[in-house]
Amino acid sequence: MEHFINFIDFIAKNLVDNPDSVSVEAKQPEDNKIVVTLKVGAEDVGKVIGKQGKTAQAMRTLLTAIAAKEGKKSILEILD
Repeated sequence: MEHFINFIDFIAKNLVDNPDSVSVEAKQPEDNKIVVTLKVGAEDVGKVIGKQGKTAQAMRTLLTAIAAKEGKKSILEILD
């Protein structure tokens, strides 16, 4: 589960102005599901979400692909 955290952390830190404010956590409420929670500073939320949510959707797509390789489903939650 650590590689899910590292992956989202890497992407988010390269998108925001204040990488120190990035925090990523992962939970596994069920055997085949992983919930990844991303927290960034209030001023950087727009950069992580992107225009019309395209950046967030791209991160979700990539996370889904990584999870699928392990036979799992993934959810990415972005908190402000």
